Amino acid sequence: MIGYFDSVEKLIMKHIYLLLFVLLFTNGLSAQNGQISFEGEKYLKNIKQLTFGGENAEAYFSADGKKLIFQSKRDGLGCDQIFTMNLDGSDTKMVSTGKGRTTCSFFFKSGKKIVYSSTHLGSEECPPNPDFSKGYVWPIYSSFDIFRAKPDGSGAKRLTKTPGYDAEATVSPDGKTIVFTSMRDGDLDIYTMDRNGKNVKRLTTELGYDGGPFFSPDGKQIVYRSYHPKTEAEIARYKDRLANDLIEPNNFEVWLMNADGTNKRQVTKLGDASFAPYFHPSGKKIIFASNHFDESGRGRNFDLLMINTDGTGLERITTYDSFDGFPMFSPDGKKLVFASNRNAATRGDTNVFIADWVED
Repeated sequence: MIGYFDSVEKLIMKHIYLLLFVLLFTNGLSAQNGQISFEGEKYLKNIKQLTFGGENAEAYFSADGKKLIFQSKRDGLGCDQIFTMNLDGSDTKMVSTGKGRTTCSFFFKSGKKIVYSSTHLGSEECPPNPDFSKGYVWPIYSSFDIFRAKPDGSGAKRLTKTPGYDAEATVSPDGKTIVFTSMRDGDLDIYTMDRNGKNVKRLTTELGYDGGPFFSPDGKQIVYRSYHPKTEAEIARYKDRLANDLIEPNNFEVWLMNADGTNKRQVTKLGDASFAPYFHPSGKKIIFASNHFDESGRGRNFDLLMINTDGTGLERITTYDSFDGFPMFSPDGKKLVFASNRNAATRGDTNVFIADWVED
């Protein structure tokens, strides 16, 4: 009888192992199944995946439309570094120092310079990740400064030298002005400066976070994301997080202002996490990422949406049921680059995708 039960036990264990294998295998398939386009994404044609593995995001075109610059945590890197690549994903090169943590890179119009932010002067090690025990937060590392360099990363020059966070820099279409976010006056506000770091001007002054700015195609407007606390509780919570170099990205709205900081107006009133706004080539619409259509109740499903600059005509662009974000149109308006979790080989992978932008 012992031999009989022993055989039965082995048979049961064999089936358990087989079931576990099937579950693991099918979960793997569901994560990376080769599907990179989804029903309802009518504006996106010929989608191509440019990166494969790791965390890759904030990919932005060069002015001639031939290169992309992006941040990536890959190949054993402890935190994000800046890379460039061709539009087909080839010739990928690290162009930051490989030290500290970097973010928010951009090409100048000439193509002969790039701009990005880095913490490497504060420490060559990656800064610590934030404590998520009190909820999802973004770190506002005080050691972030903005640097200008050649496209291969050589000749890096520090442009910001004031204490506190300086990051989220992009460049005007004429290449003369950098717009960025800074804590230099005690709050997270938007500033402009010349390409050499001179003539700094503060554009926003309302309490709260103003950041992620981009110029319009004609350089006359700036689109950005904002959170302005209203109630005493909201203000106290915002100030408490900020005192610990943190911000909660749970309720951002898209805003517009003139390039000199005048005529500020709110575009979205969704009450959700809307971020990474960028102008449509016409200058009359804005594409951005938001969890507005997330039906899970967890707020983790981000899609690309588009809206008119007057706040009308909200339209959903992507329908993938996880993360799509950081969109940018090519200079000629014919392509869209964005980051997504679609077709991830490993849970949490974010990759860069490019698509033809088609409007009837």
